[in-house]
Amino acid sequence: MTTAFDFTPLVPAGHPAPAVKYTGLPKYNFTGGNNDGDELPLDGLIASANSVLKREGRTLATYGLMSGPQGYRALRDFLVTKLKRDAGMTCTADEIMITSGSLQGLDLVNGALLARGDTVIIEQECYQGSINRLTRLGVNIVGIPLDRDGMRMDALANALDELKSRGVRPKYIYTIPTVQNPTGTILPEARRAEMLKLAEQYGVPIFEDDCYADLIWDHKRPPALHAMSKTANVIHIGSFSKSIAPALRVGYIVAPWQILSRMLSIKFDAGSGSLEQMVLAEYCGPHFAEHVPVLTRGLRKKLDTLMESLNEQFGTAAEFEEPKGGIFLWVKLPDNVDTLKLYQPALKAGVAINPGPEWSVNREHSKSRMRLCFASPTHDEIRTGIAALAEVCHREFGVPTRISNVKRS
Repeated sequence: MTTAFDFTPLVPAGHPAPAVKYTGLPKYNFTGGNNDGDELPLDGLIASANSVLKREGRTLATYGLMSGPQGYRALRDFLVTKLKRDAGMTCTADEIMITSGSLQGLDLVNGALLARGDTVIIEQECYQGSINRLTRLGVNIVGIPLDRDGMRMDALANALDELKSRGVRPKYIYTIPTVQNPTGTILPEARRAEMLKLAEQYGVPIFEDDCYADLIWDHKRPPALHAMSKTANVIHIGSFSKSIAPALRVGYIVAPWQILSRMLSIKFDAGSGSLEQMVLAEYCGPHFAEHVPVLTRGLRKKLDTLMESLNEQFGTAAEFEEPKGGIFLWVKLPDNVDTLKLYQPALKAGVAINPGPEWSVNREHSKSRMRLCFASPTHDEIRTGIAALAEVCHREFGVPTRISNVKRS
């Protein structure tokens, strides 16, 4: 009998653990950055695909669609207009590079700026993908606490001063200022001005992740940090994953050519998916502004269902600040609940959650917290899933003690 070759000894030390084989989504899935399938503008995307392929389809025979390595020109032109209208940003198409989702944007910025042993400043509760990447790169992470208005500027000033006293100059300040992930906060304009002032004072650039900025309930947002900067010291990334569809994998970077050219030189994929870019440009030009309010109305209703379900099933045991937009709710359970230990029994019951410690650089602070994505489940799935989660949490931790006004046995 032939023995299968064993690749395990060849895997380098420190490599991430192997992926778990996909077996389908959980029945009640409150994880990931999935969006609402019912609000996907499918008919518009189909029409746009047909239109642009009939007109320009033969350019697919050329890498970069005759637009160069920075991405499809029509999509970059759309972004110039959109970012000016929505975020107050003034940029040119030559200062934009299309990426395979904002995750590739993270990798390119890190690849251009970071080396093992460098220091970066990020929000204490932050995007898991950012934290994991920095950890694997061997970078020193300084987490700044947040309050209901986002990153605290007093804590940022203290951290910058302390690092300077040790002769350490951080490579960047990473922030998700507009609908923060996972907390859903929006950094006020006054704090943005203060962050820019501190960044200039200490000679540290800002890395602005604006992936959720389109999904604000009242559609009112402060100007982007990129727009407010007077010294062009902000690298800005965004995505179509939350506003249109995550599976398209289209994001973008906006930065001065001085540093964008460095990122372009390490983008080794021969270009991000061209068909996706063509369809997005064709659709977004005439339809983006009318699509987003429809999407956010649907998301807002799902958030209401989630908050009502948590209040009904957990009562005061579940604490949360109502987010100002986005697709996530950051929930605090009583201190005796360890959401890392809640995860597996909940999953066995068909409920998937994101444990708080995976979204924080202060794992103890987030031990009893969890991130719930409300965009993908239906209203009925939200209600039933939260009820099932409450049953598991009560069985494992004795929390909650009551459901509505009825004491649990």
